[in-house]
Amino acid sequence: MADTKTPETEPEKQPRSVRVVLLALMITMMLAMLDNMIVGTAMPTIVGELGGLEHLSWVVTGYTLATAASTPIWGKIGDMYGRKGAFMTSIVIFLIGSALSGMAQNMGELIGFRAIQGLGAGGLMVGVMAIIGDLIPPRERGKYQGMMAGVMALAMIGGPLVGGTITDNWGWRWSFYINLPLGVVALTAISVVLHLPKKRSQTRIDYLGAGLLTLGITSIVLVTTWGGSEYAWTSARIMELIAIGVASLIGFVFWQTRAAEPIVPLHIFRSRNFTLMSLIGFITGFVMFGATLFLPLYQQSVQGASATNSGLLLLPMLGAMLVTSMVAGRVTTSSGKYKVFPVAGSILMVIGLYLLSTMDTGTSRLTSGVFMAVVGLGMGCLMQITMLVAQNSVEMKDMGVASSSTTLFRTLGSSFGVAIMGALFNNRVQDVMSERAGALGSKITEQSAQLDAASLAKLPAAAREAYQHAVSAGTHTAFLLGAVVAIAALAAAVFVKEVPLKGAGPQKADEATDGTTVAPPPMVEAV
Repeated sequence: MADTKTPETEPEKQPRSVRVVLLALMITMMLAMLDNMIVGTAMPTIVGELGGLEHLSWVVTGYTLATAASTPIWGKIGDMYGRKGAFMTSIVIFLIGSALSGMAQNMGELIGFRAIQGLGAGGLMVGVMAIIGDLIPPRERGKYQGMMAGVMALAMIGGPLVGGTITDNWGWRWSFYINLPLGVVALTAISVVLHLPKKRSQTRIDYLGAGLLTLGITSIVLVTTWGGSEYAWTSARIMELIAIGVASLIGFVFWQTRAAEPIVPLHIFRSRNFTLMSLIGFITGFVMFGATLFLPLYQQSVQGASATNSGLLLLPMLGAMLVTSMVAGRVTTSSGKYKVFPVAGSILMVIGLYLLSTMDTGTSRLTSGVFMAVVGLGMGCLMQITMLVAQNSVEMKDMGVASSSTTLFRTLGSSFGVAIMGALFNNRVQDVMSERAGALGSKITEQSAQLDAASLAKLPAAAREAYQHAVSAGTHTAFLLGAVVAIAALAAAVFVKEVPLKGAGPQKADEATDGTTVAPPPMVEAV
């Protein structure tokens, strides 16, 4: 009786456990994506209470630097010592940083605590991707792309709204405290339900490699953050950072060929698909974060949209991205084919960005919404497929570094995208303002080429019209650059080799097509 009862009861428990784990992973993923968007909305209030306006940018830069630098290290720690322990540790560090940030008494403390928070955040996204990679075969993994794309869209749309609501009703400190209950729920669920094999590597962490990589990434992020704003691109400080960054990364690559347990094993780049997916991920980050920066600015400045609902302005792009990602995941799971999506996604992204570059002061919201939807369709084909193919291109023992490397390339792409597109945008806005409004135009954009709604409303009608034309010209230049860069993603996608995805197909997990019994998928074994 006991033998016949087990098969009946066990399958009922497993799906519930799987759903709990996936829910906890999605909550953790949302923590990583939502934080900067909520905090960004609260920044004016934070500066008003703590002061330190001159250090404002470091609240974001400190977090970004710590996240980017720690991302590959978390991936390697998970590979060496076990995914679950590394993931839970990163959540705890993130929550400690959140609590301390909410208690900060001055801008210096806030910047330091945000860096602690960023150290933990570096392991959140990597942990989610690597654990999903451990639990679910690549062939089945496409089903969950829609969930991840939905979390991403929800964070981008809801972040500014949630941040504004929390700041107005509870105070800016709750922009950080809100992470605590969500993090505790995720931490508890993962601790109780997720069971992965424990590892214990006898090899020590490659501290020299970690230091060189951290120094190189920090230099790159500072160049993209400071260049054209804090310092001129040709200034001595920027040149020094470029030299330090290049030297550190060259030294890092050299050392990785000799380290006993390298932070980023260079052999993973021998896989053509992994290298191409890293490049496509970099370009996707470049384009996506540039678009999310300039589209709300264009709609607020030129089309007169409200800044309060800035997240909703991106709904056509994010909605299209969500739908396409779900379709791509389902098709990939049922057919095992995936090359069509990077190719089609790159084509749609090039077309969409070119269409966005044609917008001017007379473009309607409906037209711009259609253009955004085209870009969203392209991104939906690329966002999760890049991670899926990258993970499928490496051995299970390298799942963590593969996930972290792909995430790092996308992060660096976003830094370069915001910096380069921002520099072109600012220069173009200042040139057009000088042409159309003379000395007054130059004075208006002297401090910043991005005016808020209050500053824009105070301008004389002629100056306001000139600024609208200037923003249209700036977005034209930025999006045209994005379209050109996206062509490189298309070229990379063409050379992707369609290697069969590992794992079961759409048939039942316990029964193959010929009727023979096969082993259950890793997800059922691990949970």
